[in-house]
Amino acid sequence: MNTVILGIGNLLLCDEGVGVHAAQALLERGDLPLGTEVWDIGTALIDALPALEKADRVIVVDAMMAGGLPGTIYRVPFDQCRRPRTLASLHGFDLARVMALTGRSDRPEVMVFGVEPGLMNWSMELSGPVATALPALLEAVLNEAGGKAENRV
Repeated sequence: MNTVILGIGNLLLCDEGVGVHAAQALLERGDLPLGTEVWDIGTALIDALPALEKADRVIVVDAMMAGGLPGTIYRVPFDQCRRPRTLASLHGFDLARVMALTGRSDRPEVMVFGVEPGLMNWSMELSGPVATALPALLEAVLNEAGGKAENRV
């Protein structure tokens, strides 16, 4: 099974960049489950198109404002996530629109791991609560991808 992990968000806006930080940390680990790719997408979701065209499963990691305490980790099926009704700009395709561009008749299973942000100001560093949650986030994402030790390369 081909699993794609997408780390999305704006690295320049503190906790908004948690998905990018997670993708970079997963790539540095180098112990991904077999058949798993990690893409550090940032804000350019359209760049994920080649990966989405062949993925059986997609795991999205991003900031998610859901009313919890900063650093709270959420696991939400993509079809239960709120999506924008309009396209803000040609640079701002959302995941649903990028998935439609694949032209696939079969849709991959998509799970979203969101982290409640604490700060959304100019900084490339995560806030304390979100930085503290990062190891648990990585383990949750790896477990979702089937990352038991015997499956890792």
